Amino acid sequence: MLLPSHFSILQIMAPPSIDSILERLADRGRRRLELPADGLARAAVLVPIVAAASGPRLLFTRRTDSVETHKGQVSFPGGAADPRDGSPEATALRETHEEVGIGAHDVQLAGRLDDIQTPTGFLVTPVAGILRGDPIVRPNVEEVAEVFTVPLAFFLDPSGGWTERRTVRGRAVEVWFYRHDSNVIWGATAAIVRSLVSTISP
Repeated sequence: MLLPSHFSILQIMAPPSIDSILERLADRGRRRLELPADGLARAAVLVPIVAAASGPRLLFTRRTDSVETHKGQVSFPGGAADPRDGSPEATALRETHEEVGIGAHDVQLAGRLDDIQTPTGFLVTPVAGILRGDPIVRPNVEEVAEVFTVPLAFFLDPSGGWTERRTVRGRAVEVWFYRHDSNVIWGATAAIVRSLVSTISP
């Protein structure tokens, strides 16, 4: 997995407002890591930011043990691109509807985050989107074991996560981990969270 190299040390802070998040994600001057496919399969995920009354929350899924890849892992809704999609946004929205029943009309697209290469051979483009209010989810039980949300403020606290050294494709890399309640968020999903936090932080 290739992680962006421009993360700075994050300070504990209150979560930004939804309007502030939208403004930072829409900033045309911000840097976004774009990686070549180089034989990898293209994929996209939606990074759903729920505009809850208590503050922004991130929506995650936990995959079933019967899916082809990433069995039992926490992830964002998404998957492999279809030639008919036409864009990462289309892929992310289609997969989100298929996996958790959230329609494209319920998502306010906000911008792309850094590309991620996964050890399973995918080049993933994360697409952030705003969900206004508590979303009604209808999980695809063949793919999704659980849908849950985590306060964005949890990820803004640098003491909330940790790194471990792992060997990926013969290279030693630092892999991020977060534990929230009984769920462990790690790998590409944690890297995408880091990309979001880096983007929206002052």
